Amino acid sequence: MFFKDGQHILLIGDSITDCGRRDEDAPYGRGYVSLLRAFTTARHPEARLTWTNHGTSGNTTRHLAERWESDALAPRPDWLSVMIGINDVWRAFDGNPDLAVPLEEYVDTLRTLLRRAVEETGCRLILADPYIIEPDRTEPQRAASDTFATAVAGLAEEFDAVHIPTQRVFDAALANTGSQYWANDRIHPNLAGHALIADAFMKVLEI
Repeated sequence: MFFKDGQHILLIGDSITDCGRRDEDAPYGRGYVSLLRAFTTARHPEARLTWTNHGTSGNTTRHLAERWESDALAPRPDWLSVMIGINDVWRAFDGNPDLAVPLEEYVDTLRTLLRRAVEETGCRLILADPYIIEPDRTEPQRAASDTFATAVAGLAEEFDAVHIPTQRVFDAALANTGSQYWANDRIHPNLAGHALIADAFMKVLEI
């Protein structure tokens, strides 16, 4: 396992990370964060890890930049996991193009935030790809999303971060199922979809 005894793991992002952590399912949510924490604790109870979920529904990298100091840096995590970008892409397709974040801005913003985190806290990074549960790679939103996922993979290499290939995990699942099997809207996973994400984290982190 990559995590060491007593470490603090903070996960930040949008609704996929949030998943009710600010209301009825506080403090971890009912999604992949909760599953990842539960299985890690079950397998390594002696590690005494601390977990924080700072996902916020609807966030783009612009929102993340506004709360980076308080929600990512101030807690001074040992590990910082970031999954962001779904809304940056989606806003270009939901009738709110002014709220969409262009790829260049997305990369520049995320690079700046990650650099600050490493320099100011010394944390290790985990970067998970934005995704869409859509098998047709020529579909416009899927095609746009893939460019953002490729950018995240590049940033993971640049920062020597742990990389979670979320889109690839869903693509493998879609080889034998339809998107409705994992999410009603191609974005927000049901419990099985969240389990796929959590399992991807666990495999890469050797939990």
